[in-house]
Amino acid sequence: MRFVRESVAGLPRTFWMLFSAMLVNRVGAFGMLLLPIYLTTARGASVAVAGLVVGAYGAGGAGGTLLGGVLADRWGRKATYLAGTSVAALLMVGLGLARPIWLIATLAAAVGLAHSLPGPAVVAAIVDVLPEADRSRAFNLQFWAFNMGGAIAAALAGVIAEFSFLALFLIDAGMTAVTALLVWRLVPETLRRERTATSPVGAATTAPPGIDTGLSHRKSGIQNRRDRPASIWRRLPINRTADRSADRVGLAVVLRDRVFLTFVGLTFVLALLTVQGQSILQLAMEGDGLRPSAYGLVVSLGGAMIVVGQLFVPRLIGARRHAVVLAAAFALLAVGYSTVFLADRLWVYVAAASVWTVGQMLAAPPNASIIAELAPTALRGRYQGVFFLVFPAAGFVAPSVGGWSLQHLGPWHWLACGALGLLGAAGHLWTARRREARAASIRAVEMTPQATDEPAFA
Repeated sequence: MRFVRESVAGLPRTFWMLFSAMLVNRVGAFGMLLLPIYLTTARGASVAVAGLVVGAYGAGGAGGTLLGGVLADRWGRKATYLAGTSVAALLMVGLGLARPIWLIATLAAAVGLAHSLPGPAVVAAIVDVLPEADRSRAFNLQFWAFNMGGAIAAALAGVIAEFSFLALFLIDAGMTAVTALLVWRLVPETLRRERTATSPVGAATTAPPGIDTGLSHRKSGIQNRRDRPASIWRRLPINRTADRSADRVGLAVVLRDRVFLTFVGLTFVLALLTVQGQSILQLAMEGDGLRPSAYGLVVSLGGAMIVVGQLFVPRLIGARRHAVVLAAAFALLAVGYSTVFLADRLWVYVAAASVWTVGQMLAAPPNASIIAELAPTALRGRYQGVFFLVFPAAGFVAPSVGGWSLQHLGPWHWLACGALGLLGAAGHLWTARRREARAASIRAVEMTPQATDEPAFA
């Protein structure tokens, strides 16, 4: 089919190897999927204790995203991926064999860290090997693989658990090890470190594009500075300490980037709304007298829509501005969650879920593309790490705040979610111009030919 060819044609082999590794890894993601049931049935834990253990996994994931971003820039994408998956495979075996709850909780936190470690590295590697024009298609396929693998894992996990919970953890560990082997054998390191000419004092310097090391103020850099738009020097996140390399630039540079952090904040709103459908929705359906199987139907419908329809998204959004697509996605989320205010029957919940699932599908490609555009090349891993932090954070905040809100506000909780979605849509439109200017500035800096005697940019 033509749309399939348009979705997959021209993408490099390295991307398809990463795509395959992600799909295999997600298909085998059994252990943590049924961890709450495992704890309450096989280990005799209370629901509250099971929640704390799952929370420990999320806390580990939050740390893993930040650490993974830093290591992806320091060690490289491939080394970070292999470290995360190799450690995760070993920890999953230990988790399946552990008996004391305190040990299971400790291992769950460690598994969360190891599972999250490769995420920033994978996205940074995709950006490394793809031109900007192809990234939206690639991230759309990545989102598809993530959900396709998750749907298969959900279908298989219940069957395997009927025979053995230990088998869940062992198969999970085996599939994780297979992905590590695939990446080790088939994926090259995509991080390219280029050293610039030696500085006048004899110290070789390396700096990320768009970050001034301070040497640009020397006489040798005057001409190079004149060749760059003045706005670049004012707007890009700058480190003015001379002779500092990208390897020694910490997260402080990322955390001072207000344009980027504004976008991360909007993505956090998106994640908060998404988690409502994964956690608080089942409480609302239970309050309406619907059985757990009804909630399972709503969740499976969303997964099926993504698997079937996600490949059509690039053609649907075309060359439209990212901000416009994201605003439309937030508007659909607002409509979907507001509809739950009126829901009291299964078909209404299904209709509402269908609307917000389309919003999630639209949001995935431009979200990933914007992060790629805002991250200077030498800091891609760090930027991805901070960006990925919103998902475990939302996984902790949304159930906590959402449960309180549903208890005290009742159905009005869902109108509040709708209002939050509309605010997110307005936020993307309001901040679009500044975000696009930043992306253009970074492109201008990174595409500027470097003078052989100018060490300020690498």
